[in-house]
Amino acid sequence: MARVTVDPGVCGLRTEAVTEMEEDGMTCRLAVDSACPHVVKMAENLPTVNAFTEISHTGEGSAILRASIEHCPHPACPVPSALVKAVEVASGLALPADVTIRFEEAE
Repeated sequence: MARVTVDPGVCGLRTEAVTEMEEDGMTCRLAVDSACPHVVKMAENLPTVNAFTEISHTGEGSAILRASIEHCPHPACPVPSALVKAVEVASGLALPADVTIRFEEAE
């Protein structure tokens, strides 16, 4: 199981998600709670995903990223990427580690 919290920045629409592998070792359940209506709509279409498909750009690619294209009007939203990372961790294909994007004033 992996639990992630995303504070996406200026919009302030926080998202929390729990991902958990099913017994088949391939299917990952997603439980997403978000203040963002676009993320909520995206998550409605993603009760489960194939963990191995999510972490690859081969074949049809990530269902999470495809759903984000359909439902999330902001391409830079960090939530879809965080969900893919959570699936990766829940499936044992990555270790849990925080991810940071830091902005600094350019010189």
